[in-house]
Amino acid sequence: MNDSQHHAAAEPAPQNNTRRRVLMSLIVLVLIIAAVAYGLYYFLVARFHENTDDAYVNGNIVQITPQVIGTVISVNADDTQTVKTGDPLVVLDPADARIALDQAEANLAQTVRQVRTLFVDDNQYRAQVALRQSDLSRAQDDLRRRLTIVQTGAISGEEISHARDAVRGAQASLDAARQALQSNRSLTSNTTLANHPNVLAAAARVRDSYLNLARDTLPAPVTGYIARRSVQVGQRVLPGTPLMGIVPLNGVWIDANFKEVQLTHMRVGQPVELTADVYGSGVVFHGKVIGFSAGTGSAFSLLPAQNATGNWIKVVQRLPVRIALDPHELQTHPLRIGLSMNVDVSTEDENGGQLSTAPNTVYQTDVFARYGDKADAEIARIIAANEGTRDLDTARGEDRGNSSGSDGNDSSLKTSKNNIRLPAKRDFVKPA
Repeated sequence: MNDSQHHAAAEPAPQNNTRRRVLMSLIVLVLIIAAVAYGLYYFLVARFHENTDDAYVNGNIVQITPQVIGTVISVNADDTQTVKTGDPLVVLDPADARIALDQAEANLAQTVRQVRTLFVDDNQYRAQVALRQSDLSRAQDDLRRRLTIVQTGAISGEEISHARDAVRGAQASLDAARQALQSNRSLTSNTTLANHPNVLAAAARVRDSYLNLARDTLPAPVTGYIARRSVQVGQRVLPGTPLMGIVPLNGVWIDANFKEVQLTHMRVGQPVELTADVYGSGVVFHGKVIGFSAGTGSAFSLLPAQNATGNWIKVVQRLPVRIALDPHELQTHPLRIGLSMNVDVSTEDENGGQLSTAPNTVYQTDVFARYGDKADAEIARIIAANEGTRDLDTARGEDRGNSSGSDGNDSSLKTSKNNIRLPAKRDFVKPA
């Protein structure tokens, strides 16, 4: 082989080396650019975000439990169905409660009539006082006339003695009549018919019986979806027995379990973006951090970890963080309790604190208070039907015309006409 052939064979080697150096330079340049880009992304964006996929939808489960013992005769809702506040869910047999209510109402009516008699008796005792006062005056006049003519000898000493005895007897009768009036007034003074203790006690028994009857119907305290129905028709239930649950899906929240090392810059009020596995990444929910749990999941578990032992291995703990969702987005894309979520918290704004200062959340319902309103209307109706207002008005008018023997406590004859709320019509309807 001559020199020209050796030169031709060695010529491609420098070209391959050059090509390799250019390729390596490009690769290094790309890596440098990627590292710079990632560094910029981290310092400008990524370091202000904490994310986790250990997050789940949570919410309130309102238990429906009876307040009285009874037999179920109707179940008006089933799992997955929607109910509104006040809808009757479960009905118990009302027979026993209705009988008890009828007895309590009859007792109230009888008590009102008995107390009405006490007010009317005041006039009778006043009339007795006036009569005894008249007898005393007549006896005193008789004694006075006899004493003026006793010196003439027309009146014997025995007759004078009888006249004095008549005065003492009339005085004793007057004292007895006054004591009887005072005794009766002690039962009616400083009160009205509707506010009399006996009437109040009987009205309380009516209210208790009415509530027991009304509680045979279990209403929905909130609007939501039925879950975990266990009650069956014909079942004998006791107070406190869980019958079903109601889940208000418009008030669910997210419990995101972040590692303790992720909580350094996390604060209440920071914005959150979330996606649900059920809808995919195409649907983004928006919310904000509203609070941190008071302890980790292991601390509140049934069998908490016993770390004060010889064999100890450190495990990174997770702390539940509660996140509130936009209600409008929930209405468009409803979530169910237990669904998985992906959470991304923006921690750039650290002005908030780690302890919530927002007002406490208040859950309340008025469906049970309506029972008491109807009971009060029924009590007022019974009192109005049995108080005998016309008779008491007549007695009060007679008392104004007769001032003798009065001790200035005429106000005890006032009835409850202006003190009780009388319905325009009876709005109490007993359950069929």
